[in-house]
Amino acid sequence: MASTSSNETVTQREQSIVLEDVKLMYTIFADVPPKTKHLMLELHRSNHMEYLLRGLQQLAPSFCALDANRPWICYWILHSIALLGESIDAGLEDRTIDFLSRCQDPDGGYGGGPGQMPHLATTYAAVNSLITLGDEKSLSSIDRDKIYRFLLSMKDPNGAFRMHDAGEMDVRACYTAISVASVLNILDDELVRDVGNYILSCQTYEGGISGEPGSEAHGGYTFCGLATMILINEVDRLDLATLLDWVVFRQGMEGGFQGRTNKLVDGCYSFWQGGIFALLQRFHTIIGESMTLLDAGQANCADSPQATGESDESDISDGEESLDRTSSGDEACVIQQGARIISKGDGACFFQPGVNFGNVDCKSIDGLAEREPLFNSIALQRYLLLCSQDPGGGLKDKPRKGRDYYHTCYCLSGLSVCQHCWSKDEDSSPLPGAVLGPYFNLLEPINPIHNVVLERYREAQEFFARS
Repeated sequence: MASTSSNETVTQREQSIVLEDVKLMYTIFADVPPKTKHLMLELHRSNHMEYLLRGLQQLAPSFCALDANRPWICYWILHSIALLGESIDAGLEDRTIDFLSRCQDPDGGYGGGPGQMPHLATTYAAVNSLITLGDEKSLSSIDRDKIYRFLLSMKDPNGAFRMHDAGEMDVRACYTAISVASVLNILDDELVRDVGNYILSCQTYEGGISGEPGSEAHGGYTFCGLATMILINEVDRLDLATLLDWVVFRQGMEGGFQGRTNKLVDGCYSFWQGGIFALLQRFHTIIGESMTLLDAGQANCADSPQATGESDESDISDGEESLDRTSSGDEACVIQQGARIISKGDGACFFQPGVNFGNVDCKSIDGLAEREPLFNSIALQRYLLLCSQDPGGGLKDKPRKGRDYYHTCYCLSGLSVCQHCWSKDEDSSPLPGAVLGPYFNLLEPINPIHNVVLERYREAQEFFARS
């Protein structure tokens, strides 16, 4: 147990406990033989599938509290299954389509369950679920004309969207509305009008984006705001330099991401924060000149192997990375992938935030991701596999927390982002060194803007382009 002080805040005490838990896991991992390391880094695919399929067919009575979130549960489970490269049988697929059809409001949009009022969040979840199922029956069940009218009815005169009739107005509403309209091929000028102004008003002094003007920068809202601005072709209006600076420093000592400044690590932010880097890397041709912030003057880890040209992708292996050690007082400073791993001398290693921009020049890159990712992808994979994975199936926030479908979905989404962020382009298979643990761990690539598996997204694009 971590020592505590009467002067510590609740968050500081909780952070100490988390660090002790993660340190223990990493110490155990450091001390076991290579074969055991290999086993510890395995993604427990069959256990995850069993957990997911059980939830899609029958939920425990305790889930009644999520009665207004049933399309979300479908999405979290179906997307997780798709990321694992699996699918559900025809009978279960038909029942899922039928259920989601009953959630579709006669006037457009999807509610949290049959007979419930339409809501932008559950509309996003239902549409993504049906795209993930992917066949013609699933896609043709979506009434695009009525959804368009529903989206338009949710639009506020200031340009933002409300989550539901007379509901809250925030960046999340803007993202879900614009994402749905874009993927269904119904996005037009009327829906886009003044959305960018609202998103811009939510970028804070820290660089991240808040849910509404005047609030605190948050990982989920930053992802939603950035994705929305990319979809409406206004991303160049954001201050991308400060946004990138903010998100880089949300990767903590544990290797995972926190959602806000001075908050605890949480496995779900492996997507909400890690996905921001995927957006910046994959869509830099849209972002254009704003990405020239990544020049040599931005380097903050000039002593790393990447800054001196001493490292390549072969330096990364199954949890036993090739590491250069330097001295830093009574600590060993381990440099890996342009970031620092601080070793306390007892076998436990922690990640120190910081990204090396010394050898990155986006204007000269034709292959989109022909460079190292802008975050420590190996450290994040290690956190997800060792600290967020439940051996019995499912993934979770952090040690001492329980598994759930939400965290399973977004931890797996973040793991996919990590694995594919080194790839030359979205159709290239990652090199083995980019996948921590056995290559068997490799998940399906996603379209990071909509967070659906890439193949399903492309099928939906083709379907809605001709219908």
